Amino acid sequence: AQGLKRIRAGQQPAGMAALFQVAGRRFDSASTFDLGFTLGPRINAAGRLADMTLGIECLLTDDPARAAALARELDSINRTRRDLEGTMREQAQQLAQRLCAAHTSAPAAISLFDADFHEGVVGIVASRIKEQLHRPTFVFAASTAPGKEHELKGSGRSIAGFHLRDALDLLAKRHPGVLLKFGGHASAAGCTIAREHFPVFEAALAQIASEQLDDATLQQTLQTDGALPPAYRRLDMAATLQQAIWGHGFEAPLFSEPLEVLQQRLVGEKHLKLQLRHQGELVDAIWFNRTAPLPEHAHIAYRLDINEWNN
Repeated sequence: AQGLKRIRAGQQPAGMAALFQVAGRRFDSASTFDLGFTLGPRINAAGRLADMTLGIECLLTDDPARAAALARELDSINRTRRDLEGTMREQAQQLAQRLCAAHTSAPAAISLFDADFHEGVVGIVASRIKEQLHRPTFVFAASTAPGKEHELKGSGRSIAGFHLRDALDLLAKRHPGVLLKFGGHASAAGCTIAREHFPVFEAALAQIASEQLDDATLQQTLQTDGALPPAYRRLDMAATLQQAIWGHGFEAPLFSEPLEVLQQRLVGEKHLKLQLRHQGELVDAIWFNRTAPLPEHAHIAYRLDINEWNN
């Protein structure tokens, strides 16, 4: 909260100001969303695909010109990361679909590997598959380290009720020698295995998950704050929510109710632009990264947001 207060007042490093500039975001209305989804991915992208010191130098430099150049470079790397992630996510989804089809339903845990996967984005892709299928998910890529070509580096993301690091510890005890190294915490972990041990890892993780997760835990649920009274669908309310500090364990309000879908069309080839009837009034909405059309009546979960275009 104190950091955002200073950023909004313009008291920020040159690199942070430059990152807001290249991202097309305003620092004077900075939010936790900007830190998590605008600045964070650009700083992280360098470590995923190039050299992590680029992001560090961008934040440390006092030279505005150098900061601007580094921010542009980070933005370019992040665009490459997004393209790479998109392609790899499609491949991973196809692999996951085939895996589910072979088992008549999704296994209790999912492990995926393809020779074309890039180790820099395995964690992001694992997170996407985990969200889509609601299963603990590991995604592996071939190591790019010299002399380590026979190894796979994996990154995993988990669901509530399944401690991923503890599951790896149990796997290591049951199958000595399969995990060359591992670490992490309840919801995210990483490991290195020999390529030949991937089938053993895949079966062992699914077995551990099936022992620890019941049908109720494997059923995806979404907790919401219910319907939003129309009186609160106001610009100042949206601004208040946007300025608050939300995060893990203190989620931003999420509303849900049956809505009438009046119009829908694709924008940017992958986002669904909607016009909805909410409590008798017309509202605009967008569903990012959704291409499948909605029925005329749908129960929708949503957040209030402020749409800005050309100031």
